[in-house]
Amino acid sequence: MKRSLFVLFALISVFALSAQNFTIVNGTEPVSLDPHAVEGVPEHRIYMALFEGLTIGDPKTNRALPGLAKSWTFSKDYKTITFELRDATWSDGTPITADTCVKSWLRKMDPKNAFQYADLPASYIEGGMEYLSGKAGPDAVKIRAVDKTHFEVKLVGPTPFFPDMVVHYAFAIVPIHAIEKYGNNWVKAENWVSNGPFVLKEWKPQERVVVVKNPKYWDAKNVGLKQVTFLANDDVNVGYNLYKSGAADWIDTVPLELMDQIKLDKNFHVAPEYGTYYYIINVTRKPLDDARVRKALAMAVDKNALVSQVTKGGQVPADSFVPPSTGYTPAKGFAFNPEAARKLLADAGFPGGKGFPSFSILYNTSASHKKIAEFVQSQWKNNLGIDVALVNQEWGTYLDTRSQSHNFDIARAGWIADYLDPSTFSDMWITGGTQNDGLYSNKKYDEFINKAKVTSGAERMKALGDAEKVLIDDDMAILPLYFYVTQNMIDLNKWEGWYPNPMNQHPWKFVRPKQ
Repeated sequence: MKRSLFVLFALISVFALSAQNFTIVNGTEPVSLDPHAVEGVPEHRIYMALFEGLTIGDPKTNRALPGLAKSWTFSKDYKTITFELRDATWSDGTPITADTCVKSWLRKMDPKNAFQYADLPASYIEGGMEYLSGKAGPDAVKIRAVDKTHFEVKLVGPTPFFPDMVVHYAFAIVPIHAIEKYGNNWVKAENWVSNGPFVLKEWKPQERVVVVKNPKYWDAKNVGLKQVTFLANDDVNVGYNLYKSGAADWIDTVPLELMDQIKLDKNFHVAPEYGTYYYIINVTRKPLDDARVRKALAMAVDKNALVSQVTKGGQVPADSFVPPSTGYTPAKGFAFNPEAARKLLADAGFPGGKGFPSFSILYNTSASHKKIAEFVQSQWKNNLGIDVALVNQEWGTYLDTRSQSHNFDIARAGWIADYLDPSTFSDMWITGGTQNDGLYSNKKYDEFINKAKVTSGAERMKALGDAEKVLIDDDMAILPLYFYVTQNMIDLNKWEGWYPNPMNQHPWKFVRPKQ
């Protein structure tokens, strides 16, 4: 639900900004504050304030830093990792132990909970997929509390980047004791328990989430903010006006129609981002189940025109799904070629678009997503002679439609890396994966991904690249449009501890007023 500009500006009087209070326009309303039940960027930002995993992201590089775990060690083959926990408690004073870690990860992977992202830990932890699929019980999962402060994890293959993965909220450590006591109501402010640099003060749905400094956080003395307010607003123009008026300190999206003007603002920060904007194709729906049709759709979109005329923020046209990565050779993909696209469409039985059934593009509420969808709509009409409708849904409904019911033809999506490795993109499309919203399935693809999990070095990178070639060059199961750049507005003469970085993730414990 959109809030009126008047109501949002009224927040200025409710929360007078002080030197240690920070406000972000956080996009849409969070679907939950339970770290195990979320899957989006707005929720991730709130998670980084309220919770601390075994590792946290470096604010400059996004690589793993010690968090709840003060250190970790690998076995020589990089197939076993042991985390050593620091002396830390939940915000209610309850100690956090290795047993808490075991129970938290088992909760995430429990098939009865059907949590999104559960396959991220499950696919890398020995026995995880057996448990998640219901083929085995929790005892099959090779994680254990060696003692109160040592948590051991056995991996399916050598995974030297596992600490980077564990930064992600799919590996969140949650207050099992509070969940057992309050059930689903544990996320209410009056029942709230967390272990991050902040605790929940208020969650006013469709308006704001307010967090305040957690005095029991192990590193509280180095937390530089007293309060962070996350405004639930998906109207880009309202967000921009809030920032310009001083009612918000940070926005990460700006109005496309003002891009030429905004580029001149010294507080506008653009940087490469390890992520891709793309369209998911529901490959189970006719005629989208025909790879020739999917390839025709891809070749009928002029991506250079999209980024130069519509987005205009420095984005890079994408023919592969995985962004440029060291040591990795991406799929070739399909460049703009309307003549070849029309031939493919004719070969599929739709010459000049005749007889092509009606279908739609689903996108979540955003002026930017709408403009991009309108551009693609016109490209397919002009270059292929086919009509497509546009369907707009608010964030929660859109996620349900895309991820739960799969009741869509083509859906807008964006993927920002969960960690700095190509596998964060490739793992999404395995058969039955929780992020595989287009219901894609190819045994050859799965074999390459499984090979990558048990190999290392150049052999692993080749397996990942071969998998993407199946996904894109053979099957065109998704339609990459462009590689992201970050587009943040924040006054870095006022705030420090915030840095442009590849995943646009900014841990709140480091942000503080500039001295």
